Amino acid sequence: MLEIKHTLCPSCSVGCGINVVSQDGDVVGTYSYKRHQINEGKNCLNGRNSIEIYKNKFEVSDIEKIIDEVSNELKSNDANKITVVCSGNNSVEEAEMIKNFAELNNFNIAFYADNFVNLNDDIASYDEIENASKIIVIGDVVYENPLIGRKIVHAKKNGANIYSFTPEKTVTANVSDEIADSIESLLNDKLDDDSVVVYSKIESSDDLEKIMESIANSNCKSLPVFSKCNSKGVSKIIDAKSKEDVIELLDNTDVLLIFNDDLVAEIDYDYKSISKIITFVPCSNSTSDISTIVVPIKSWLETDGSYVNAMGLFQSFENVVESENLSEIEIIETIQNKL
Repeated sequence: MLEIKHTLCPSCSVGCGINVVSQDGDVVGTYSYKRHQINEGKNCLNGRNSIEIYKNKFEVSDIEKIIDEVSNELKSNDANKITVVCSGNNSVEEAEMIKNFAELNNFNIAFYADNFVNLNDDIASYDEIENASKIIVIGDVVYENPLIGRKIVHAKKNGANIYSFTPEKTVTANVSDEIADSIESLLNDKLDDDSVVVYSKIESSDDLEKIMESIANSNCKSLPVFSKCNSKGVSKIIDAKSKEDVIELLDNTDVLLIFNDDLVAEIDYDYKSISKIITFVPCSNSTSDISTIVVPIKSWLETDGSYVNAMGLFQSFENVVESENLSEIEIIETIQNKL
């Protein structure tokens, strides 16, 4: 039987709705949810391909044995040498559970969100971007986040000036009126209280500090576009750390627990220096490939929960396929009961 269920796309922080198509319990495709308030019937390629996480999920053979291994590792190591890493891929409910788990056991905790820390709360809405007269874009936002890219393109058609700091051969560069040589020159020359600043991942903490200071001084609105679906929501629960702060924490870690993240792909570090890496993920990634223990968890299609999108909108979702696998929350509860 063909079945269509609505859920949220996990590919970035925009918060698009998406319909998942299944046949006789097997997921076969996606198509746009036309009445969704965020994307209004549009989904990017990343969204349409998001079901690959489910299709490539780990097969669980003996989860009880794996949980016992994790519990034994945690019991045999000093709590102050154990670090828990939460991810923007975790739902609000999962993040709360992870934080409680770390605090209850006196483990260190880290949350990395594209190097975004201490963000301004005066967030621009997607409509404000579309209706802006001047947009400053840092990063290739138009390509990486097509829905926000549409808003920027619509603004340009309505007469807005688009100024960017991005490599020349990018989609964002193609729609820009002017490309700056540096973030500093872009902010100094173009930023005023009529501007809306849209920015994606910032590699340098110094650059982020300049951006935040300039935004505050100009009284303009901004929209940080996270690469993960619930980074905004998790940041309300766990303070985000800079890349430098995460590395400092890793330097003092013997056992590293990573929840639904690919830290190896995001932060360059000598992970071989960490004695044990335990990864909780639905499918293989760069981090699971080097992990001591891999704990399979339900994929996003198999869980219920809630996300907070980039502009702060709280959205709940329900599972669209049934699964006998344990959820992240169930696994953490089971581990905690064994400690």
